[in-house]
Amino acid sequence: MELSGYRLMWLQVLYDLPVTTEAKRKAAVEFRDFLLGLGFEMSQYSVYQRCCSGKEMADSLSAQIEKNLPKYGRVHLLLITDKQYEKMKTFLGTEEGMRRRKRENPDQLSLF
Repeated sequence: MELSGYRLMWLQVLYDLPVTTEAKRKAAVEFRDFLLGLGFEMSQYSVYQRCCSGKEMADSLSAQIEKNLPKYGRVHLLLITDKQYEKMKTFLGTEEGMRRRKRENPDQLSLF
């Protein structure tokens, strides 16, 4: 099976969980740890992502996440192709103001 930019998918989890009580903070930390345990990496605060070898893998991860949703808050799952992901522009703040930063793609794809 050939891996292409249209078969490879990125699953992003975007969430906003309440942390107003100790129990809700604990649930938020447990959800974050759950995502890390599934192999997701933090893209931004409350935004985690993982590269998937195809839609089947993304669907499997989505089902696992759905079974482990926190009781409170909002969670969004976004699935995009690698071709769409590579068109993302990233801007980083600097002391001179916002400056565009060229994204560097890895030379090699690592599958775990």
